[in-house]
Parts: sequence; structure tokens; C-alpha cells
Amino acid sequence: MKLQITNNKGVDIKKGMMGLFFEDINYGADGGLYAEMIENRSFEFLKTTGVNNAYTPEYDGGYGWSKYPKNSPFIAMEYQTFAPLTEENPHYLHVRAMRPNCGFTNKAYDGIFLKKDMEYHVSFYMNTLSYTGGIKVLVEKDGDVFSQDVIEITEAREGWKKYELTMKARASVDAASFHIILMSTGEIDFDCISMMPGDAVYGVFRKDLADLLKEMQPGFLRFPGGCIIEGNDLKNRYRWKKSVGHITKRKANWNRWSTHGNSDKNNYTSEFAHYNQTLGIGYFEYFLLCEYIGAKAVPVVNVGLACQYQSEELVATDDPAFQEFIRDALDLVEFANGDTTTAWGALRAEMGHVEPFGLEFIGIGNEQWETERVDFFHRYTLFEDAIHAKYPEMKLIGSAGPDVHTERYDAAWKFYHEASRGKETFTYAVDEHYYMPPEWFLANTHFYDEYPRDVKVFSGEYAAHPKRTGGVKSGNTLEGALSEAAFLTGVERNADVVIMASYAPLLARVGYVQWAPDMIWFDAKTAYGSPSYHVQKMYACNMGDYTLAMNADMVTMEEKKIFANASYDVETGEIILKIVNAGEEEIVFEPAFDKEVTNGHVITLSGSCPKAYNTIEEPDKVTTAEYELSAEECKKLVLKPYTFSVYRF
Repeated sequence: MKLQITNNKGVDIKKGMMGLFFEDINYGADGGLYAEMIENRSFEFLKTTGVNNAYTPEYDGGYGWSKYPKNSPFIAMEYQTFAPLTEENPHYLHVRAMRPNCGFTNKAYDGIFLKKDMEYHVSFYMNTLSYTGGIKVLVEKDGDVFSQDVIEITEAREGWKKYELTMKARASVDAASFHIILMSTGEIDFDCISMMPGDAVYGVFRKDLADLLKEMQPGFLRFPGGCIIEGNDLKNRYRWKKSVGHITKRKANWNRWSTHGNSDKNNYTSEFAHYNQTLGIGYFEYFLLCEYIGAKAVPVVNVGLACQYQSEELVATDDPAFQEFIRDALDLVEFANGDTTTAWGALRAEMGHVEPFGLEFIGIGNEQWETERVDFFHRYTLFEDAIHAKYPEMKLIGSAGPDVHTERYDAAWKFYHEASRGKETFTYAVDEHYYMPPEWFLANTHFYDEYPRDVKVFSGEYAAHPKRTGGVKSGNTLEGALSEAAFLTGVERNADVVIMASYAPLLARVGYVQWAPDMIWFDAKTAYGSPSYHVQKMYACNMGDYTLAMNADMVTMEEKKIFANASYDVETGEIILKIVNAGEEEIVFEPAFDKEVTNGHVITLSGSCPKAYNTIEEPDKVTTAEYELSAEECKKLVLKPYTFSVYRF
């Protein structure tokens, strides 16, 4: 099969076009990217039940905690609010030990994982009341102690004080128990109990997960969601102002995904009813993460609407309370970019980042659409007016709703096209979402060929959803990833209209999944990239500066499930060819170039079969391999069945 890659310039490719979308779903933050190992560290967890428009969060501050030894009659645990550490999180644990060497233990999700010779930083606040003696902290399994240390309390005192210690793991262990033991008798209060691995990035982010993100070289990070932004009701919505400041003052919140799948069949109570947000990763930390992985921040703000799938609650635009939502957006820019003479800029500096973060983007609403009752277009316009009046350079991201090929999708695009006439800054890009079967992605590689070019596209949430035959993990099949790679050839080819793209969801903890497939999977011990992760990384790390025209029989190629696009990297002087073989036949290409090609490099994603997928036990069942190519090998490219390859010539 012939393929000529010309020197004819196509369209410019926006730098940083491929990015990431993060939402706290599937325990992606607490229990995931947030390196905190203790579950319900401040005794504030809620158990949430219910269904649309009728949610009931109930206090269950003892969740995850239990007596040590188990069911001991000589230890009493009570959750009190008489003398709180902070007003925002008023509950704390009051402990009374009636015998020495009694205490309490934490569930810690699936238990504590320690890595040999790693240091772990433990801290907690104590009001020692009537207690003097040792406070032992230890991690053990089956009676074998893997790490421990002791704090000596020589004088009982009223008032909260922070205590810290560093523990080193003598050996690796998985699914171990975390205990705090009172070595004497007496009474004592505890709050904000923390255990962090010594290699946590900035002392916040789980290193293996953060590094998997960094390795992708993403252009941007959209956060904190997703439906998290809207909440199941407006009380539950994500409020960025409650996520900044000292960690003890960040008010815990129940997670919108804690009620996912509720119905009469499960008595409106999910197995994840205790899924909460401690906000240990707040907006300050999201901006830090962006710096670490080299991405631009794309925070998304609420527009006075709860999740339209889950609730009918809204704040009318003529209600004075609506102005709070606009004020939150304006103050967010000040927090990110303001100097230290501003209130929010001063808080950022106080938190440790004197220099502005350089925020350029804001998403207006998550996945909103217009209805007879919901005036989203009017809301967007009010936000646009207010933000651009104060920050005219800010780039705003609109929403086209939760899907494509629908009346609400068409109405959204009609609105943006009409409103943008004569005002190019009205919207920087419109966020489109599509979760479809692999067949849809293969059939829609020309989806953007005929799009109008006046308003740009942010392909903000997409993923191929193969039929699952072996549980949620099998959702991330090679078949699905190849269809995504094929679709992205069309996205890249139309980079003059699609200027941002990100897969969703990003993270999933094994055994804690509300939504699949997902890009990266992990447990307490390890993490791995799905086939979709490899596709996203191969694209993000191999984006040229502009596309190149190709001469080939594209109709025949696509009939054989071959999809390709070429681009040019100005800095390296290389031609980049991305080519997908989603079919069962081996295909041989004889490429021709308008320049002399003396060598090449190829990275190829492959697996044993199209239904193959990675797991914790077999993380590389579908993976990549890299090869150098001689001049002769560049003249004949052999595409194995079910592969995605990126060539650089």
C-alpha cells in the first residue's frame, strides 16, 4: 500500500493540545492521588444515601476507626465537639484507656502498604487532658511490627498541640494495620491524624501516580471535575474557597459519587456511601500539580446549578445569591494571579507560593445544557460579562452538554456561533463530551472535517466503552484504545478547530470503582497505565507544530481499518506519522517522502488480542515497544494487526 507524506503544510497544531481531565471519582483523590494513607483522618465522614432530589448525608465520624485490641472493653472511643480543633471540622476523637497498651486502629482503605526503607511522616493533634505516658504509633501485620515510634507525654495539658514523628519501614508489607496505642491509662483527644509516604510529591501527591501524569507531558489539566463541581445538590457542590488555607480548616464534604447507582434494589445505599472529600487536594494543590507535570490549569466553576442529571436545584440569576457564584470565579483569578496586596493573592502567598500561578483559562459550568427551566446560555453570558470586564485576557471554556448528535448539543452550538459574532473572546473553546462504543470512534474519524472554524472545540471528555465481559477492568481493552487512537487522527488533522483534548476519567482505585473504563488504575501498592493511557501518552509526547498533507487511498485504508495522520516537528525537523491498524490483517506500507529519510524511530502499542487489557497482576499485557529504523526499514513499514504506531523520520 502506497503512502506519500508531502511537505505541504496543513493546519497549525496548538501547543499543549493534549491534556488531562481530573475528577475525584473512583477514589481518585482521597485514597488515590492524594498521598494521605489514613482514611477519615479528622472524624468528619458522612454516610450519604438517597436518590435524585432526595439525598441524606448522616454523620458517621467513627467510620474507618475501631478499638485496639479489637472489641477491647478497656478502651472507650467517643466522637465529641465540646472543644474542637477547628470550627470547620468540629468533631474529634476522645479516648479513655482503662488499661495500658490499649488504643485504636484505622481501616486505611485496604490497609497500609509500606515500602522497605521508606520513611513515613506521621502527625496528629492531641489535647492530652489527664494523660501522661507514651503514645506508640505502629504498623503491623499478623503480629509482626514493620515500623513504630513513641511520643512521650511528660505533662498533661489543656489545649491542642501538633505532634510529629518519622517512621522507617524495616521491610515491605501490604494490607497492614495502623495503630495508635496509649501505653498508660488516662484520657486524651485526637484530631487530624495523618500518615504520608516520604516520597510524596510536595508532601501531597502519591509519587507513582503523579509521575505517570508527568510522563504524559500534558498541555493542561482540567479540574476538579466533572459532576463534582455541581454536586448532587448545591450544598454538596465543590467550593474552591473551602479547599484552600490550612488543612485543618478545609471543611470535609461528601462525594457526589457516593450515591452513584443508588436504587430501590440497594435500598438507595451504595457500597461507597462513605465516599468523602477531605479536600487535602484543594485548589492550591491543583495549581501545584499543574506546575509539577508542566500543564496549564483549567479550573471549572459552578454556575448556580446542581448536577442536571441528579437534581433540579438551582439559584435563579435574579436571586442576589447568584452573585456569589460570579464572585467565586472572580476571586479564583485573584487567588491564582493576584499580587500579595490582594486578599486572595495574599492567601496564596501565605500558603507558600508568592509568585502568581499564571492562570489563563476558566471553564464556565461543567456539563450544562439549556432547558425550559435551566437558562444556561444566560448564565454563561453573565459570567462572560463579569469575568472579561475585570480580566479581559481570560480564556473561557463553554459547555455543549453531556453528548453529541442531540437537540441540546445543536442548540448549544447555535448559541456560541451567534454570540461569538463580533466578539471573538466570548468563548475560547466549547467543551464536548462523548462516551461511545469503539465502533463509533472508528466511524467518526471525520467528525470534525466539516465543523465551522469560527468557534473552537475542547474535546474535554471522551472514552471508548467496549462491551465488558470480565468486569470493570476489561473495559480498558486494546480494541477501545485503538479506536480512540483512530479518532484522534481526525482530531489532530482538524487541529484548526479542535484545540484541546482529554480522556476521561483519569484514575480508578481497584475495588472502588463507580465508572469504567479509566485511564490509570492503581491499588495501595502499585499503579499501571491502561491501553488508553499509552495512546494518550503517545499522542501528547509526539505532537508536531503543524499537519502535513498526505497522498493515499484513504477510502481503501479506512475500509481496512487503517487510520493515519502526519505532522511536522519544527524543532527536531522530524516528520511524525501516527498510524492505527485496527484490523486483523497485517498491512505493509511503502511510504514516500518529499525529503531524504535516512533513519527513523517507532513506538508501537500492541497486545495479544483486541480484547486484551492490563491488570495489577499483569500491568504490561498491552504495552509499547520502541525501535530504531534504518533507511531501508523506513521504506517498508509493516503494521501488525491491532497496533498503534508513532513513527518519527
